[in-house]
Amino acid sequence: MYQKMIERNQPWIDETFAKIDAKMSKVTLRSRDKIPYTSIDGVHDSHTAPEFKGITWWTNGFWGGLNWLLYEATGNQEYRTTAENAEQMMDAAFEDFDKLHHDTGFMWHIMSGVSYRLTGNKKSRVRNLYAAALLASRYNLSGDFIRSWNGKEREGWTIIDCMMNIPLLYWASREIGDTRYKQIGMAYADMALRDHVRPDGSTVHICSHDLSTGEVIETFGGQGIAVGSCWSRGLAWGLYGFILSYIHTEKQEYLDAAKRLAHYYIANVATTGYLPLADYRAPEEPVQYDSTAAGISACGLIEIAKHVPEFEQKMYMDAAIKTLRAVDAKCCDWTDRQDALVLMGTEAYDRGVHLPIIYGDYFFIEAMCKLKGREFLPW
Repeated sequence: MYQKMIERNQPWIDETFAKIDAKMSKVTLRSRDKIPYTSIDGVHDSHTAPEFKGITWWTNGFWGGLNWLLYEATGNQEYRTTAENAEQMMDAAFEDFDKLHHDTGFMWHIMSGVSYRLTGNKKSRVRNLYAAALLASRYNLSGDFIRSWNGKEREGWTIIDCMMNIPLLYWASREIGDTRYKQIGMAYADMALRDHVRPDGSTVHICSHDLSTGEVIETFGGQGIAVGSCWSRGLAWGLYGFILSYIHTEKQEYLDAAKRLAHYYIANVATTGYLPLADYRAPEEPVQYDSTAAGISACGLIEIAKHVPEFEQKMYMDAAIKTLRAVDAKCCDWTDRQDALVLMGTEAYDRGVHLPIIYGDYFFIEAMCKLKGREFLPW
């Protein structure tokens, strides 16, 4: 069923992917010595520079990961060269241990993990195993959760975002034959399902837990508008993260959770032209979108469509394609005047509104690779 939907949209898919390759084949050369987060006056910044976020910033794996996706899809060696260069620059992050955090999956798994799987690079394998060990070391044994940020005052904090980091643990468990990594990953997914997913399919961004029992003490709005709201990118992290956990573990509850979040997503974006608001429970004004939430959600929806019975597939694939078409029509800059591809990303409801952000490019490209028929799953 979902394949028929792809076939009906094939001319747009082929045209869009060709435009991605035409643009990014130039950008990969211009930004080869950078690790971009956003663009300034159309030019990529670089987080290797101290005036920006620094080498331990959580988004620093997306540039290398993006180039690996395009290398896998096209075979163009220039993408591989840029990806390998980014990976080598990221070695400096391992030297700043005190600034590392829960996002090692974002930082290395889609870059070093993919490098190892595509090329057999043993140094990439070691980098990814270091990243997995760092993530596993943040596990609280009594509370059954992986702590998010550093600092004593946030020792019990968890976030829905980390659902996208735990595939690194599933990989490590298989790679070295150590079930503890998978157990930690599943413990986090179970906690997120219990504490971060509401009955209606909306999500809580941040929970504070009792360190001994794991009981939720308090919840926070985080990057959403307020406590009790639903930050759209947080929902997207959960939507994609739960279907990924299902793919890696085959635990039915994770597929059911992904579907519940997907239904909440579809119900909301159906009223906004399939472009997500920054927070689904925000006031009508000002209108703030987040194109990055669109790309992440589309990736998850496509994977759900692949893992449900035939007559369930249409709803998820239809929403994914409509979402990506909306991003293409309303948010993409296909010119050479702008290094970024996807505009109108939003960091948080109260800051960084309608910016080009590197993970917006990454997930839009990953989703289009899926529609193009690439079966490689970087997570």
